[in-house]
Order: sequence, then C-alpha cells, then structure tokens
Amino acid sequence: MATAIKGESRGRSWLRARAPAAGVRARRNVGDWLFFNLTRGFAMALLGVVAAVLLVLICQSLGAMRAFGWRFLISSNWDPVAQEFGALPFIYGTLVSSLLALLQAVPLGIATALFLSEMAPQWLRAPVSFLVELLASIPSVVYGLWGIFVLVPWVRDYAAPGLEAALGSLPLFSGPKYGVGMLTAGMILAVMVVPYITAVAHEVFQAVPAAQREAALALGATRWEMVRLAIVPYGRTGLIGAVMLGLGRALGETMAVTMVIGNRADISLSLFAPASTMASVIANEFSEAADDLYVQALMEIGLVLLLVTIAVNALARLLVWSVAGPATARHGA
Repeated sequence: MATAIKGESRGRSWLRARAPAAGVRARRNVGDWLFFNLTRGFAMALLGVVAAVLLVLICQSLGAMRAFGWRFLISSNWDPVAQEFGALPFIYGTLVSSLLALLQAVPLGIATALFLSEMAPQWLRAPVSFLVELLASIPSVVYGLWGIFVLVPWVRDYAAPGLEAALGSLPLFSGPKYGVGMLTAGMILAVMVVPYITAVAHEVFQAVPAAQREAALALGATRWEMVRLAIVPYGRTGLIGAVMLGLGRALGETMAVTMVIGNRADISLSLFAPASTMASVIANEFSEAADDLYVQALMEIGLVLLLVTIAVNALARLLVWSVAGPATARHGA
C-alpha cells in the first residue's frame, strides 16, 4: 500500500514536471504555425502579383488579339494612323540588343570576377568590388544621358567607322552611321548588366572550396589551369545563373535604351541603323495612344515582353537542370 501511494505521488510529480514543457511545446507549435502561414502568405502574394499582371495584360490586349491574331507577332508593319500594328521589329530589337549586350558583358563580367576572386591584391579587391557594385545602383536615366553625350558621339565618330573599315563587307557593319542605333544600345546595355554578372560570378568563385584550388596547384597546374580545370567547372551552374540574370535585366531595360537606340520601327541587318525594343516603344508611345486599338496593341507588346522574360527564366532553369541535375535545379542553384 505504501509502495502504491509512493508510486502515485511520484507519478503526479512527473506530470507536474512535464506540464510546463507541454505548454511551452504547445506555444511553440502555435508560433510555428503562425510563422509558416505568414511566410506562405507572403510567397502566395508574390505569385498573386505575377498572376495579376499577366491577367491585366491579357484582358487589356484582347481587342488587339482578336483584330490581328498571330499576325501581330510576325508582321513588321507598325502604322498607328492606318490602325496596322505588328510587333516583329520590337521583338527583333529586344532580342538583338540583349544578345549584343551579353556578347560584351559576359566575358567582361566573368573576367572581372576571376580577377577579383583569384588574382587581385587584397588592397585592390575591396575598392574595385565596391565600384563594380556601385554601377548597378546608378539610375538608368543617368546611363541614358551618358550614352547621349559620350557614347553616341564616340560610336558615330570612331567605333562605327573603325568597324566599317575592318568588317564593312558584312551587312552588320555597313550603312549610315548616326551614332544612335542597335550597336549603341547593345553597348549601354552591356555596361548596365556587367555589375550583375560580375557580382554573381564573384560570389560563385568565392564559394569554390580552397581544397579545390590547392589540389590543382599541388598537381602542378598553373594559375590559368587551376581556373580552367578546377574553378570554372565547379561554378558552372552559378555562371549560367549569372548570365541569365544579366539577360533578364537587358530584356526589360527601358529608359537608357530608349534614349540611344533611335526608336524606329524597322528591321535592319546593320547594327548602325536605328531600331526599337518592346520596352522602348511602350515608353515612347503609350502616352500618345489616342484610341483603344492602339492602347491594346501596346498592351499586347507588354504581354509578349513578359512571356519572353518567363521563357528566358524557364530556359535558364532547364540549362541548370541539364548541367547540375534535377536536385540542384530544384534548390535554385
């Protein structure tokens, strides 16, 4: 009997000792539940914003879709007076100017990141990194002003004549040289996307384990061979992400490109000729659109730009998946 009473008393003591822990656990569970639902709500809100933008663009461009159909994407006729709208010159201008920007920015950005990561002395690394990141914070209209007063005259007087003298037999480098045009737009876009590519590539190279470098050097590799065989392959997925980030930035840039590309709805093989992009035509003409069909055509161009951006990001994810495998791609590497 005494043993039973003693056991019962011990059980109550155990319950009293466990009761506060259970309360803490319950409060912790409530906190976890609130935190989970709060973060999920924020994530769903972002998806909702994207869906809302897509829905508005589709609804506002339905009239142009019904009027022109698929012809809108393949027609180069842009005549608001005659109510004829075709987006092909702007799609062409967006893709070509972005490609030109990547051709210049990718080698420059990756080489800068390699220098900062592997070769720059310690006293130089921090200030150069700071200045490269500072380039990303300059407003695009400032880049546009710099382009008008510095880059356009330089291209007109020096770069374009030099290219024509060396490669004038190619249609890409022939024709009148105005200064404004596809080449100048590609150059200014390259300057604008270099900081993004450099910053991401620098972080990728910094993430390569020191043992990877030391192993390559211990096997007798030179500095260049270490970079080529040990560092770049290790960060290949990150470099693809950096390039795609720069491409996404180039596709959507508006103000600086509008100020230097010439804004002509035309398709020309010459890089010296004026052109226009999807973002620049919306910025230039939206305030002048006087009738519903004109506004709907511009809204459809905005929809095409959004879909192209989504396609580029999907392509980037597929490239990462093909290089690094599905697990890495799923975790956003």
